[in-house]
Amino acid sequence: MATPLLHAQLAWLSHPQEMSEALTSFSAKMWDLQTHSWHRALGMPSKDVVLPNPDDTRFASPVWSESASWDIVKEWYLMLTHQVQDMLYDTPGLSSRDRRRAAFWWRKWLNAVAPTNFLLSNPEAMQKAMETRGESLLKGFNNFLTDFQAGDVQMARPTDFVVGRDLATTPGKVVFRNRLLEVIHYVPSREKVYKTPIVIVTPWINKFYILDLNAKKSMVKFLVDQGFDVYITSWKNPGADMRDIAFDDYLADGIGKLVETAQGLSGSDKVHAVGYCIGGAALTAWMAWANAHYSKKDVPVTSVTLLTTLVDYHKPGDIEVFLDENSIKWLEKSMAEKGYLDGKEMASAFRLLRSNSLVWHYVVRGYLFGETPPPFDVLFWNMDATRMPAKMHSWYLRNFYLENLLIKKDALKLAGENIDLGRISQPLYAVSAEDDHIAPWRQTFRINNFVAGPRRYVLSTSGHILGIVNPVVNPPKRDFHVGSAERHDTPDEWHERAELRHGSWWEDWMDWIKPQSGSLVSAPAVSNRTYPALADAPGTYVLES
Repeated sequence: MATPLLHAQLAWLSHPQEMSEALTSFSAKMWDLQTHSWHRALGMPSKDVVLPNPDDTRFASPVWSESASWDIVKEWYLMLTHQVQDMLYDTPGLSSRDRRRAAFWWRKWLNAVAPTNFLLSNPEAMQKAMETRGESLLKGFNNFLTDFQAGDVQMARPTDFVVGRDLATTPGKVVFRNRLLEVIHYVPSREKVYKTPIVIVTPWINKFYILDLNAKKSMVKFLVDQGFDVYITSWKNPGADMRDIAFDDYLADGIGKLVETAQGLSGSDKVHAVGYCIGGAALTAWMAWANAHYSKKDVPVTSVTLLTTLVDYHKPGDIEVFLDENSIKWLEKSMAEKGYLDGKEMASAFRLLRSNSLVWHYVVRGYLFGETPPPFDVLFWNMDATRMPAKMHSWYLRNFYLENLLIKKDALKLAGENIDLGRISQPLYAVSAEDDHIAPWRQTFRINNFVAGPRRYVLSTSGHILGIVNPVVNPPKRDFHVGSAERHDTPDEWHERAELRHGSWWEDWMDWIKPQSGSLVSAPAVSNRTYPALADAPGTYVLES
């Protein structure tokens, strides 16, 4: 944290002319703020000099505007935050990446010391304490003790839901298991299903049931009810004994086995392949491998659907602040001792990207207001983190994020084949989300510039999770842009001609995928002699902590 800010400070000191100009502008803003403070102190009307960002709810209470004293506190804080951040973005002599890193850490520091985070500078929390005669503070202290024992600021309580009872309830069977994954085959809800089954490669950074939360939100149930034969990965939560598991293993012993299982049970030579997040990146690599390994007619995939998937890591978003050579070396040293990256470390990094909403909101509401977070299935899933095998994760960070080799023709060799995304000729349906801070949509769009097949791109409202977990509801909650994408398109060019629609992109996906799915055939047995039922869904791997 300190290093980027120190570099920015030294850069400004070595550019005195630019520093003088910046300080002059800063002083003018400060004078405006001082004038505003005088007006408010004297009871005179005055418009705020700095306004919170539209998505910043910390100062939403009327007291922050109606009370002159609290308005002054708010304005001084926002002025310092915005002005110094703007200066960091304009730092002379630094690369754009180093500027972003410095601004990121400054913003996170100011988020941590915001007046709303402390009792004596949060008028709402003090009012609540007085109204409850201190009971809110007592409850807040108990919440603090609970979080301290858990070693985390909890967004959901571990007792709120039970996986297999409340979540991941779509009926199915585990029909394949190896050291890396369980394959779940879901019970068809119709006598006839489309000939081409759907296989889903979920991210191993989290557990698969984000796509099977409950009957109303489940993408799995939606697909089953649409007449598809559905298979999904449930990845093993690795321990130290899996330290040497490689990325290649996730392709060969993971995706390859998933496809083979679906072929064996459905009787179809082809499948529709769906990948989510890192599961989508792995699926993309596997598709490049398959198009090199098989003849074109023998590639066992009819179409590819990618959900919030990065393949070009040149500008991966705020996560880049954690990813340089020194950071990865430190991480590798830590993983070498344990054999894995702890899931809580990964979750903490992602939460820090949105620290106001995913960290400090729960600190304030839990400790200062004494509130217990309400049960929320998505946040429960978010807290149910998994570990990463050391060898795989090191390779992934270096070759994808640091070196960006996935998009470079033949720069990677996986499972014996050179990887070239340009070999992927199967139709592509790619979905991203406007507010995705993990896989920014302008960067996920780049998949269209590399693959050779026809491309349809969707941009949903919301973020990395709720942009995907986007069930059909009436009235519609969300919108999406959709349209074909050309290989030479930029994100803005595509967006200008894309069609805006109301509702869930799931319906558009069905209109796209069903014509490619063959005829309706008798639903296959859930298991057979070759792929016997090993356990009821959701299986055993998902329950491991």
